[in-house]
Amino acid sequence: MFSRLMLSCLAFLTFAMPASAEDLLPEAQLSDSGLHIQPWFHEGFLELADDLQEAQDQGKDLLILIEQPGCPYCRELHKVNLRRPDTVAYLTEKFLVVQLDMRGSREVTDLDGTAMEERDLVRKWGVNFTPTALFVPKEAAGEDGPLRDHVAMTMPGYFKPFHFDTMLEFVAEDVYVDGDFQRYIDERADRLRAEGKDVDVW
Repeated sequence: MFSRLMLSCLAFLTFAMPASAEDLLPEAQLSDSGLHIQPWFHEGFLELADDLQEAQDQGKDLLILIEQPGCPYCRELHKVNLRRPDTVAYLTEKFLVVQLDMRGSREVTDLDGTAMEERDLVRKWGVNFTPTALFVPKEAAGEDGPLRDHVAMTMPGYFKPFHFDTMLEFVAEDVYVDGDFQRYIDERADRLRAEGKDVDVW
């Protein structure tokens, strides 16, 4: 586990470095519904069991990103975090990302086969602010029960780049199974600083 983590961290070191304006990816476009959309968002049929199975088939975990129109913190996520090339490269390598609208009326089928509008499903999961990211491990594919029962980690609100990137690694490398996120933040910051990297944890 340690060697795998070290290799991952070496590939992930640039996440700690601020990106210059010319290195950033283009800004996300607004959809007709008012949500920021990314070209790499998964476009499925909102059958979450199928999405999770597809993620597993690709060797990825599933990330459900819940946003709403007019959300300033959602805008910050797209304007800052999701314009960083290394962040997006790691995110799309490790996760299949499905975006849901907290106020949306599209029909979504939960893992347990229950179908309801986005806004009702989000309420069922107990999510009441945005952005919220729900991380579902690939191993949950084929399991019974609603998606909420299989969430490994929740990102409750907007995380700045260092914490966002650290959460991605914490889940993707399965550290969440035995680890403590706050401790992992501190350990990762110490590792990067020891290698002469600037770390902005605020």
